[in-house]
Amino acid sequence: MNSKKMLVAIIVIVIILAAVFGGWKMYQSQQTSHLTLYGNVDIRSVNTSFRVTGRLAALNVDEGDIIKSGEPLGLLDDAPFQIAVHQAQANVDAAQAQYDLIIAGYRDEEIAQVAAQVDSAQSAYDYAQSFYQRQQAMWATHAVSANDLQNARVASEQARATLAAAKDKLHQYRSGNRPQEIAQAQAALQQAKAQLAQAQLNLQDTTLLAPSDGTILVRSVEPGTLLNAGNTVLTVALTRPVWIRAYVNEASLGQVQPGREVLIYTDSRPDKPYRGKVGFVSPTAEFTPKTVETPDLRTDLVYRLRIIVTDADDILRQGMPVTLTFDDGASHGQH
Repeated sequence: MNSKKMLVAIIVIVIILAAVFGGWKMYQSQQTSHLTLYGNVDIRSVNTSFRVTGRLAALNVDEGDIIKSGEPLGLLDDAPFQIAVHQAQANVDAAQAQYDLIIAGYRDEEIAQVAAQVDSAQSAYDYAQSFYQRQQAMWATHAVSANDLQNARVASEQARATLAAAKDKLHQYRSGNRPQEIAQAQAALQQAKAQLAQAQLNLQDTTLLAPSDGTILVRSVEPGTLLNAGNTVLTVALTRPVWIRAYVNEASLGQVQPGREVLIYTDSRPDKPYRGKVGFVSPTAEFTPKTVETPDLRTDLVYRLRIIVTDADDILRQGMPVTLTFDDGASHGQH
């Protein structure tokens, strides 16, 4: 019995050791095996449009054309915008002239004219006041009526008011314009300049420039079309960056750390892979989309990857299927 028990114990130990060894070999095999994923080329696109409303006068490119950043792609009829700039410039000139006039104040001739009015008002007041005083003396001897005395007093007060108004006007002319008037003229000038800047910007926006290097994918409108601001004119596929969208299951997640280098194979270049690096790994799992080539993964939860292609060329096109390999020749970037 003891020998049987010992034999059973030995068999159990052997089985355990075999299981451990087999598990370790499997783990080693998984760690040293080459990870292969499948994905698609993902190229960003931009819908270009004018920022102003107008009639499309010309388009310089067609579908499939290669464009460079800053290249003129299309033009609006700019005649209305030219007129708006001229009108805004005239408003600036008028506001500038008014501001200069306010700052300069009154001319010497104008001041002299107002000073002469003060002298005239002073003489008129002196006469009216003297006449009133004579009427008061005559009223004391009952030589004039009360009505005559009242008329003389009213005339003297009117002359005094006229003289005060003339002196105030002379003081204003000699002191210049009030600060509030200067500030108002300055604000009007700044507003006119802002309107001119907007008109010039609108004129500049009648030319549609390429936002980046790329290829024309879609030409949405033709010359003669009346466009609203923001209407899509051209769709541009950007040359850079070029990315690969792929998916990895949780078991292989540890092999696709950001920065790890990747070999990218296409059907058109099976012997000359592109090179790339893992740039992004989604922090959340999702169901694999139907575009993934491996049927056994389509119902699994996977993590989305973004592979940045470091040596992309014009052969890589939007949606092109590719094969990704993470092997010893494409090791982690930090090694």
